[in-house]
Amino acid sequence: MGFDAVEIITIKRDRGELSTPQIDWVIDAYTRGTVADEQMSALAMAILLNGMNRREIADWTQAMIRSGERMDWSHLDRPTADKHSTGGVGDKITLPLAPLVAACGAYVPQLSGRGLGHTGGTLDKLESIPGWRAELSNEEMLAVIRASGAVVCAAGTGLAPADKKLYALRDVTGTVESIPLIASSIMSKKIAEGTGSLVLDVKVGSGAFMKNVENARELATTMVALGTDAGVRTVALLTAMDRPLGRKIGNTLEVEESLEVLAGGGPADVVELTLRLAHEMLAAAGISGKDPERALKDGSAMDAWRRMITAQGGDPDGLLPQAAESMTLTAPASGVLSRLDALGVGVAAWRLGAGRARKEDPVSFGAGITLHAKPGDIVREGQPLITLHADETARFERALQSLENAYEVSAASDPGLLPLVIDRIEG
Repeated sequence: MGFDAVEIITIKRDRGELSTPQIDWVIDAYTRGTVADEQMSALAMAILLNGMNRREIADWTQAMIRSGERMDWSHLDRPTADKHSTGGVGDKITLPLAPLVAACGAYVPQLSGRGLGHTGGTLDKLESIPGWRAELSNEEMLAVIRASGAVVCAAGTGLAPADKKLYALRDVTGTVESIPLIASSIMSKKIAEGTGSLVLDVKVGSGAFMKNVENARELATTMVALGTDAGVRTVALLTAMDRPLGRKIGNTLEVEESLEVLAGGGPADVVELTLRLAHEMLAAAGISGKDPERALKDGSAMDAWRRMITAQGGDPDGLLPQAAESMTLTAPASGVLSRLDALGVGVAAWRLGAGRARKEDPVSFGAGITLHAKPGDIVREGQPLITLHADETARFERALQSLENAYEVSAASDPGLLPLVIDRIEG
């Protein structure tokens, strides 16, 4: 076709609409290296500044899907359901959720990622389990899902390679925040993954990528439309990330808390969100008459977890890595914990070693934070408030800097938090 990169950049720079053939060409040419990084950078910036309409975003997403392989689970004897979270602090929901939904009769094929910056990654958490493997072939994925009902693993290189290349470029060119590019990035991978239904958990608040409800709703609505247009039953929940989720932040720590939930306990907010998402996934998959709460209480969800971990080479009874050092902060006064900022806590956990600054950086599995109180709790002066865990005491100083203005004890009885589940969006 008679297209060139400069022509396409100029159209979007001047707030024009890209045609389907133009989008198909530029994604294919960029994947093959015909369109240079600096040209795609200019186009990404034009998209960030001038946006895309629904048809353009759908075409962009489909072009990225066509850049690689597309998985197919239609031959399985149960419906498939998946969940994607836009990420936050203490968001370990995938860990108890995947085996829980599997125990209720759905297959859960979930391709997950690693953490970057203050947001944790599901694969990092699971890799703290001795022997557990994130990298699986398609044949191994199928074997795991048949053995346990759920598989959580890394996306293969053949899945939406255009997105992988563009994602890395956006990260260094100031174009990460573009809602059309965020939505198409997430949905190209999820649609290519081949799931029959998808529930999106779009986080809102300081510890999330979307800081306010309006932007989060726009992103969720865009992604639901993309899934629906592609024939995937898609629903989205907007959920709170103005405070950390649960009481433990960090890789080993979040596995421990997930096991508490699977054993029928765990923090109320983690349990509530896990159950809400489980109900949404089962409904989207067309499964009725199953009670996720019962599956937590009767041990069937824990059984599915043990099968899933074992099938991926992990030891469900293995000792989890622990940090060598700890430090506990106490309440500065008596009153109500009126504020506990998710971003401040997340950055502190990252500085303790729980996260990474670059994709190639290692993580410390045992590093992280334990919260002894949550916003709205009554505390007494001198009682433990926050415990920091690290492999080296030298990490505490910078973590403490992140926490300096992250929490507040006052006489206020209402901390003014967002509701855990803010809104529900469907196509």
